[in-house]
Amino acid sequence: MKLLHIDSSPLAANSVSRQLTRDTVAQWVAAHPGTTVEHLDLAVNAPSHLDLQSLGFRLGADAAGLSEAQQRENRVSEQLVSQFLAADVVVVGAPMYNFSVPTQLKAWIDRIAQAGRTFRYTATGPEGLAKGKTVIVASTRGGMYGDDAVADHQESYLLTVFGFLGVTDVRIVRAEGLAMGDAPRAKAIAEAQRAIASHTAPDDAEALLES
Repeated sequence: MKLLHIDSSPLAANSVSRQLTRDTVAQWVAAHPGTTVEHLDLAVNAPSHLDLQSLGFRLGADAAGLSEAQQRENRVSEQLVSQFLAADVVVVGAPMYNFSVPTQLKAWIDRIAQAGRTFRYTATGPEGLAKGKTVIVASTRGGMYGDDAVADHQESYLLTVFGFLGVTDVRIVRAEGLAMGDAPRAKAIAEAQRAIASHTAPDDAEALLES
């Protein structure tokens, strides 16, 4: 089993989302022996945002005639989408920034959302091609939003994007109210830790196979 661990917060050791992804990965590996982990730190190594050089995704013969800059950006996109497709489990640190996700995480999503690789259009509508994965999102928020559909363009966005790519198993580990004082912060982290334990435990079928 391959696990892709993604962080997007630039706050380093002060980041709660990084703490939660680290704990999530550790508990998943403990519960699923043999899991290999690859870490992608988007705050350190984020792809550039899509522009005229990187907007098209072309491989093989289709890449003929691309400029040097386009070929370079194509390689970045190919590396990221291949890494995503190879993962069985993806753990994503996604703090809420201005009601949405960090720009670094959005840049990564724009690189992996590729027609023909992670989704395709059919006569009956779009079909996600990245099926069979588990995605665990470590969602952190300074305020309290709950499931507010009006203000939340963070969790709702990620659920929509991963669903569009064919991922039906998306689990949310949420810690909110982190900027509202020490007591709410501690309570939020404790609740998130309980969610991590629930979301990383092997299911009954896995337990039977491992017994």
